[in-house]
Amino acid sequence: MEDPTKLDSSGNENKTEIKVNTTADTKAGDFVAGTVLADRYRIIGLVGKGGMGEVYKAEDLQLSQVVALKFLPESVVGDEDTLSRFRAEVRNARQVSHVNVCRVFDIGEIDGRHFLSMEFVDGDDLSELLTRVGRFTHERAVEISRQLCVGMEAIHKAGILHRDFKPANIIIDKKGIARITDFGIAGIEADISKDEIRSGTPAYMSPEQITGKEVTTRSDIYALGLVIYEIFTGKQAFIAATVPELIKMHQTATPTSPSTHVKGIDPLVESVIAQCLEKDPKNRPQSALHVAMALPGGNPMQIALDAGQTPSPEMVAASPKIGALKPVVALALLLTVIVGYGVLVAASKSTSVQHFVPLDRSPDVLRQRSRELVEKFGYPTVNSYHFFGSTADYFVYLKQNDQTQERWQKLATGQPAVLSFDSRTSAQPIVPLAGGAPKTNDPPNVDPGMTLMRVDTTGRLIYFEGVPPRDKVSDQPRREFDWAGVFKEAGFDLANFQAVEPQLTPPQAFDEQRAFSGKYPDGPEIPIRVEAAVYQGKLVHFQIVAPWDRPPGAPTSANNSILLPVVVISLYLGMLFGGGWLALRNVRAGRSDLKNAFRVALLLFVARMMIGFFTTHHIASFDEMNLFVTALAFALLWAVLGCLLYLAFEPYLRKIAPERVISWNRLLAGDWRDPLVGRDVLIGIAGTSFLAFMTLLGGFLIPTWQGKPPNLGLIAPLKLSNIFPAIFSDSLSTALMFSLVLSFFIMFFGLILRRKWLGAVAVWLILLIPSFVSPSSDPIQIVVAILFNTVLVLIATRFGVVAVMAMVFFNNLDDIPFTTDLSAWYSGNFILFVIVLLATSIYGFYTSTAGQKLLQGKLLGDGD
Repeated sequence: MEDPTKLDSSGNENKTEIKVNTTADTKAGDFVAGTVLADRYRIIGLVGKGGMGEVYKAEDLQLSQVVALKFLPESVVGDEDTLSRFRAEVRNARQVSHVNVCRVFDIGEIDGRHFLSMEFVDGDDLSELLTRVGRFTHERAVEISRQLCVGMEAIHKAGILHRDFKPANIIIDKKGIARITDFGIAGIEADISKDEIRSGTPAYMSPEQITGKEVTTRSDIYALGLVIYEIFTGKQAFIAATVPELIKMHQTATPTSPSTHVKGIDPLVESVIAQCLEKDPKNRPQSALHVAMALPGGNPMQIALDAGQTPSPEMVAASPKIGALKPVVALALLLTVIVGYGVLVAASKSTSVQHFVPLDRSPDVLRQRSRELVEKFGYPTVNSYHFFGSTADYFVYLKQNDQTQERWQKLATGQPAVLSFDSRTSAQPIVPLAGGAPKTNDPPNVDPGMTLMRVDTTGRLIYFEGVPPRDKVSDQPRREFDWAGVFKEAGFDLANFQAVEPQLTPPQAFDEQRAFSGKYPDGPEIPIRVEAAVYQGKLVHFQIVAPWDRPPGAPTSANNSILLPVVVISLYLGMLFGGGWLALRNVRAGRSDLKNAFRVALLLFVARMMIGFFTTHHIASFDEMNLFVTALAFALLWAVLGCLLYLAFEPYLRKIAPERVISWNRLLAGDWRDPLVGRDVLIGIAGTSFLAFMTLLGGFLIPTWQGKPPNLGLIAPLKLSNIFPAIFSDSLSTALMFSLVLSFFIMFFGLILRRKWLGAVAVWLILLIPSFVSPSSDPIQIVVAILFNTVLVLIATRFGVVAVMAMVFFNNLDDIPFTTDLSAWYSGNFILFVIVLLATSIYGFYTSTAGQKLLQGKLLGDGD
């Protein structure tokens, strides 16, 4: 009888191991080739035999697939302990599905003998390969070691400890892929009893396992270190004649340095092995995944993905430093930006609405003109707020009724007005109910002394509404109101108008109402009606009614439907509650990027507070606190929504499409000079420049060449130069939220449709819906929308979050009117825009090339 304390030459206890060979063995087994078992499996041959049973290569007749059948020996038939262990092996093994782990299919019974069916791996076990080749090359050793790490990580992720990890239980298949096999003593950590701790092969047991103290995932990592040692050196780390000697060596001895066996071995490999073989489990790597990432030459992000894990933001940021653009390509993109925007600026005199409208008077002049009119109408001003407004009604009317190329020249007179200078005045501080800046309807024009007035950009009166005092009606005789004077302020001559019956009810109390019909002096082809009213000799209402004006309160498709508010409110609630639930789930699972979620929330909060600070109408009263709280609430809403969405969806994006957030994570990590960050920024800006140029081509140049009137696009109200920080912050926060949400939705639909490209197509179609359903969309706008969203989705899927963010940021920012006249009062915002554009583009160009020279020496003639 053999001594149970003796070890064989391989370091194992004296017992027969099951070896799975490449081809079927001809040695005798209980079943001969050709035998059909359970009307399903046809035996091909015996491939392994040992104390734990026999392994046969067989054909699954139902599935036409080659499998391996592992039978328990006849000696254990009726042994419930062994059968229980056998069932546990199958139960544990079926929880693991990974390319580096041999799959177990099912369990069966034939004539009282139990067997399991599992994947047949055509290859050799690692112990035989090491005996045959001695050791692997460095590159091959790293590759096999990393595969074993991710396979073990998959096992541990299923909550299973292998407990018998050794070369004999590892098969290298014909494709060179390492496969972990034999879950004979594997188990759930919590279910392993004290008596079972020492089960395994002593030569590959950790100190705590071989002494019966405990067995954990770090015990498997110890065995992993021993196997990696063998893979790189071809030698066992510990060799002893008896188990007691082996126990002592595991507890106290340090294996011979791998560099002693292999000269020139990578120090990283030695360090990894040393960490795995630490005597104290707490000092070993936390997981097999950490071992894989510590091996030389690896891509941490790809390793995590191969292991079925969600890569951490640090892993994503640490992915291989690739993506630097060739200098010629970077220069082409930079020139695309410069030339594209240069053409837009040069063409702005013919394409921008602002260049057709008279804008000679600065905001200060218009502000003074508005004050004079309000005082002339008898309303004392203590507090006032002024802003530019716009209306697309006449703009749309002109597009529909005039198809000549000169139609836009009619805007040069300012009558009718498409841009206006609006004023709110009051005898008390003006406090908008929604916070921020006053608007035409916020606060409501209800307090005595309040006024709402519009003048065109030349200072002519367009609209006036004043709230009369609530004093008792005067007993003095009423004087004749000077209607001619009011008409003069509007640029009209009362003699050219005829009195008609009023058709509107004034918005304020009145004791006299008049209406007049006539025409614009500078637009005689357009009939107009002036509705006006006075109260106790003071003007309370003045309004010019044109053919395109709808009666107050007239139903429209927009305000007659509750669909839009329902959709918007549902989206907000869905983001709050659905995003909150997903965020909590990810946080509990340890997948969330809390640090960067906080950074996103902080950025959104600061940006929205900047908007609030620069756009809020500040007043010297306690109501200023209410305005601050409102701005704070909106900023917190953006921050909370951004944080929840980031915590909810970013982990999935990082796992499913990590390539889209590599530059994003590097940017958040402070790696501003990374070439990939610069590349994505430059591509995003170039995309915006290209689309802007295509919009110019399709909306202006092509119609002009065809003899048709150009399309000037939409009208945006002018912004005062002192709120550029708010414009910048609004563009930045909107771009950040939009880029993240767009990436999340592309990923989400890709998951549902099971194809990434189908997810991109689905989002592309959704983005096009507004352009097709909007009644104001014309064919050119639809074509531009198709082009814009195509480029947007392509950039999102190919380059990711940072590129989309840059594209959307500058697309929002270029609403600022362009001009070549730097002396114009509105040129300040344009100059700031150009500075931001050039600085960001040059940054993108410089960093994307990673220091490469644009002109090499040979091009300069010094290459000889």
